[in-house]
Amino acid sequence: MRNQTAVDLRIDADWIVPVQPAHKVLEHHSLMVSQGVILDILPQAEADSRYLFRERVRLPGHALIPGLVNLHSHAAMTLLKGYADDLPLMTWLNEHIWPAEKRWMSHGFVHDGSRLACLEMLKGGITCFNDMYFFPEATVDAALEAGMRVAAGIIVIDFPSAYAADPDGYLQKGVDMRDRYRHEDRVSFCLAPHAPYSISDRNLEKVMTYAAQLDLPIHIHIHETHDEIHQSLEAYKVRPLERLRLLGMLGPQFIGVHAVHLLNEEIDLLASHGCHIAHCPSSNLKLANGVAPKTAMLERGINVGIGTDGSASNNRLDLFEELRLAALLAKGMSGRADALPAHQALRMATLNGARALGLDDRIGSLEIGKQADIVAVDLGGANTQPCYDVISQLVYAASRAEVSHVWVNGVLRVEQHRCLSLDESDLLHRARAWRDKLAED
Repeated sequence: MRNQTAVDLRIDADWIVPVQPAHKVLEHHSLMVSQGVILDILPQAEADSRYLFRERVRLPGHALIPGLVNLHSHAAMTLLKGYADDLPLMTWLNEHIWPAEKRWMSHGFVHDGSRLACLEMLKGGITCFNDMYFFPEATVDAALEAGMRVAAGIIVIDFPSAYAADPDGYLQKGVDMRDRYRHEDRVSFCLAPHAPYSISDRNLEKVMTYAAQLDLPIHIHIHETHDEIHQSLEAYKVRPLERLRLLGMLGPQFIGVHAVHLLNEEIDLLASHGCHIAHCPSSNLKLANGVAPKTAMLERGINVGIGTDGSASNNRLDLFEELRLAALLAKGMSGRADALPAHQALRMATLNGARALGLDDRIGSLEIGKQADIVAVDLGGANTQPCYDVISQLVYAASRAEVSHVWVNGVLRVEQHRCLSLDESDLLHRARAWRDKLAED
């Protein structure tokens, strides 16, 4: 007993799915956490003799997985959930979403909306999200309050808003935000130009300059609709992706969101430049934009993660739904039942997203030395039994309702389905107050 190592936390579970390496499932193992880092993963019988622990959590019937990574979100748009449904993208934006944002956009709107989004995401096993929206510092504050990780977008768009008057203003405010929060362990940053159709070449070049100087990823909507492509051909004589290539934007720092309408040569272009893609299946279907060719992208070695998009175009910040839908769409569109198997879908929602954000050395898999971002999923219920294949059950049968516990950096944030870091009743009250305001318009 004299050689036992002291740890902060021991978690015992029936299964641990580390994601890396693929297909691996550890049965009746313990995960040891010390100072927010995974110190060891070993059989429970060995853990009894090798470790002393300050706290022990026993989770029979549960699987432990890495915290889910939402690779594309507009968190504050949770307050616009259901505000304008069943409309084409540009009608939805021009006639409903942008006017509502012009009327109501404020630091308070973004803070309340982001906290509500963090509550929904945390309870569904999402521990990290990559966000693009106005007043990003309000979203960062919300994520810090919730105890989550956030990749905060330095948003850039050509038109003015309540947040900034012009692209230079957006960039300056974004850089100031980065300087203010750069030492926060759970905060990282991206340059977030909205889309090629909403930003001029000159301002995209400024974005690339800042991205190079600050060594940050670039997070941008691309090839979401046919209209976007037609507009680019009329205005620039090339498709949007080719325009970005000519500007020099494509590379390992590039995170393209949606990428629904791609030619084969464009898929090859993304692969050859080492780009990343954020696949948002529910949003693409709800706005009738189509289905991204993710099977072809994955086969060419493109790193594809999964995003929810915003609640206004999805209505759910639910990565369990997204990863299941991604797998099913891949099979249906390709005519191959073995397309996008369960283990690959789970990897897209965890390690692939972390890799796109440059965080895969810290999160995205349950490995010794990585941060203890851990989700416990209860597989003991009627809808997940009998359990022949744990990874299959996680992807095809489980839902976010089975998420019972969530840790971020080894700190418990959700316990027995209850969020410990946010006041749920207060947030629901605020959501109803915002609904009443917006409903007056």
